[in-house]
Amino acid sequence: MVGSTEWVEQNLVNLGAKVVAYLNVDCAVQGPGFFAGATPQLDNLLREVTKKVKDPDSEGATVFEKWAATNQVISIERLSGVDSDFVPFLQHAGVPSIDIYYGRDFPVYHTAFDSYDWMTKHGDPLFHRHVAVAGVWGLVALHLSDDSILPFDYLSYAEQLEGHKDVLSNLLVKSISLNPLITSIQEFTLAAKEAEDEARQLRWQERRGDNLALKLRALNDRLMLAERGFLDADGLRGRHWFKHLQTGFLPGIADAISGSTGKSPRDQQAAIQHEIWRVARAIERATSALKGQLT
Repeated sequence: MVGSTEWVEQNLVNLGAKVVAYLNVDCAVQGPGFFAGATPQLDNLLREVTKKVKDPDSEGATVFEKWAATNQVISIERLSGVDSDFVPFLQHAGVPSIDIYYGRDFPVYHTAFDSYDWMTKHGDPLFHRHVAVAGVWGLVALHLSDDSILPFDYLSYAEQLEGHKDVLSNLLVKSISLNPLITSIQEFTLAAKEAEDEARQLRWQERRGDNLALKLRALNDRLMLAERGFLDADGLRGRHWFKHLQTGFLPGIADAISGSTGKSPRDQQAAIQHEIWRVARAIERATSALKGQLT
C-alpha cells in the first residue's frame, strides 16, 4: 500500500484529469464465492458483466446467477476499508473504483502456508476461479475503455445518499437540520437523471449515424469528474489525507457523532451540523460536475 499511495500522490494531477476508474484485485482467489466492492456508479456494470462470465463452481450457471443464489440478493459492498490499494485512488484522488475476488476469510493470508501449493490443493485446484475473476475484470475494463459512453450510473449513487439521509433522520435529534443534505441530494438526483437521459439520447443518435464526438467527450468528462466532486480539500477531521466525504457511511458525519462524547449538547450539535454542511457542499460539487459546471 505504501507503493500505491506514493504513486497516487506523485501522479495526482494526471489522475484527476485523465483516469476513468481503478480496478483492484488484491487476493484474486481466497476460496469459494464471488464478492465485489465498488463505488455506486459502477454497480450496474458489475451486475451486467457477471451475467456474461461462466461460474467456475456451477455447471451451466453464470457468476451472476451463483452470486445471487448464494447471497439471496446481489450484494456489492462499499469500499470503506483502508487495507488495500484502492484506498489512495478513491480516498485521496476521487477515482471510481472496483474490487473483486473469490472467497473470504482467507485462512492462510500472510502466513507461511500462503503459497502456490496451498492454492493448488485447497484454494482453486483447477484455477477456474482465477479464470472467472480475469473474465469479470477483463469485461469491466473493456466496457470502460471501449464504450462510447462511460457505463456510469449515478442514480445508484443518489439512492445510496438517500438511504444515508434516511438513517440520519432517524438517528439525530430534531434540532440538527438535515435540510442542506436533503436539498443537495435532490439536486444530485435530478442531475443524475438528466445525465442518464442525455446518455440514452446520444446512444439513439449514435445508432442513427450522427457525428457526436464532441458531445460524447463532454458527457464522458462529466461522468468521470463527478466522483472528484465528493473530495474536500481539508479532508476528514483528524485524518486530513482522506479527502472523500461519501465513502462508507458519510465518515465526517459519523466521526462527529462518535466523537461527541464529553462535549456539551450545544457543541455536539454544532460539530455534527458543520459536517452535514460539508457533505452537502461536496454533493453540490458532484452535481456541478455532472452538469458540466465544475471548473
